[in-house]
Amino acid sequence: MERLGEPFEFTGDGDGGRRARRTVRERAAKVVADETLLDDIELMAAEGVTNAILHGTGIIAVTVATDGRRLRVDITDDGPARDDSAGAEPRLDHGRGLTVIDALADEWSFEQSPHRTRLWFLIHALR
Repeated sequence: MERLGEPFEFTGDGDGGRRARRTVRERAAKVVADETLLDDIELMAAEGVTNAILHGTGIIAVTVATDGRRLRVDITDDGPARDDSAGAEPRLDHGRGLTVIDALADEWSFEQSPHRTRLWFLIHALR
């Protein structure tokens, strides 16, 4: 897949989440013409970014990529916010974020280690 622009990086402070959501929508619009699908992509990005802000640490990076038929959004941060990773369970979505992504994405995954958390979702752009 080819990236649509450089990764958008920000910290959980300020308006980075809003700007990330807008950036995802603008980049997705280069591949996706359907406004309803763009709304879904923006919503999934908002949920993923919110989880990274609430539960992650460090720099949050959002990457949008495409192969012309599919669109992939990756959201990463520097790992779980709590420091007791020895016995820690992977963080779970406390709201509706992963449920929304599960319902709307064609494929998705959530991966977590003590030093990195990654959420990605894939959408078939030509629905």
